[in-house]
Amino acid sequence: MTTVLSQAKRRIENSCARLGVPYPWWVPAWSTGAGTVLAAAALIQRRDMPIGLLVPAGLLALGPLLIWLVTGRLLAPWMESVLVTAGVVLLMTHPLDLDLAPWMLTVVAGEVAATSPIWVALVVAAMGATVPVVAGVLGTLPAAPVHVVGVLLGLEVGVTLRWQIRALAAERAKRLIERTQAAAEERQRIAREVHDVVGHSLSITLLHVTAARHALQHDGDVDEAIDALAEAERIGRSAMADIRRSVGLLPSNRPNTHALPGIEEIATLVERTRGAGVDVRYVPSGDLSAVEPACGLGLYRIAQESLGNIIRHAPESKAEVRLVVGPRIARLTVRNTLSTVENKRGTSGNGLDGMATRAAQLGAELTVGPRGGDWVIDVTVPLLTVSAP
Repeated sequence: MTTVLSQAKRRIENSCARLGVPYPWWVPAWSTGAGTVLAAAALIQRRDMPIGLLVPAGLLALGPLLIWLVTGRLLAPWMESVLVTAGVVLLMTHPLDLDLAPWMLTVVAGEVAATSPIWVALVVAAMGATVPVVAGVLGTLPAAPVHVVGVLLGLEVGVTLRWQIRALAAERAKRLIERTQAAAEERQRIAREVHDVVGHSLSITLLHVTAARHALQHDGDVDEAIDALAEAERIGRSAMADIRRSVGLLPSNRPNTHALPGIEEIATLVERTRGAGVDVRYVPSGDLSAVEPACGLGLYRIAQESLGNIIRHAPESKAEVRLVVGPRIARLTVRNTLSTVENKRGTSGNGLDGMATRAAQLGAELTVGPRGGDWVIDVTVPLLTVSAP
């Protein structure tokens, strides 16, 4: 039994796909079932009808179902309406007081309205309403107005269902676009994360490698070279781990359990920069724990990019990283003595664009440029405040 139902479901789905009918399989199954029950009941009501009329009427009324059983294909809705209407007309040549045959027109009107353009639905509904009207005029269908209302009700239900399915399709398309945009934004964010990590870590690593080369080439100091290379290796491994954590935020089946760097890790960032030979001082103040993780990550990345720029463009300068956390704002200031190279560089570069993007995401104010003989990067972030109960 289960196998038969599964095969029937698959055939209905395939037929709907060929016709472009955007409904679950059970909707056409229910509609076809309702029409079949009404047709069978109308035929049973007319069991004393001449066989020459009963058989053709039954074949027409049950034609859509028979064709599907034989070919596995659903008829186009307008073709189904023509067959069923013809069958109803033949059945109504043998009038009854309580006739079920006209209700088949209600089902057909609803099917066509739910699956076809509105003009096709109106034509089918008009054709279906004409049958009981003519029968009423001829006096063979006493309840003709009721059946006309039934056809109009089928039309209304079908049109409503069609508009609902259209709205559902539009909503699904909108969500798909939103998911696509969100995925693109996430990829861009991850790209910025990787850029910051690679740029900063590679700059420090190259300084250590350069120091190792100088130690071997000029001083012949193997121990110093080994220490420099070991530090370069450590920085590289740390950068790889940071990259894995960042890329691990992309959607996957495995949860990411590694914490991203926050505001507390700025001190470690400064130590690494100092270890690469840059004279940098770190001055924190305030309650760092008051900074939420997303804000802390943004400030960490801005500090990382700032120190990376110092390593690349002014490694001989003196630098200071000052972090002030107040009750409403957190302010990060990175300054270094202005070098000739940095003065020519100006404010261009992908790193500064990345800082501006991060600041915008945080709702922060960012200023970058020379100030009083120093190159200054200053960012002020509003903090989320929670009122006391």
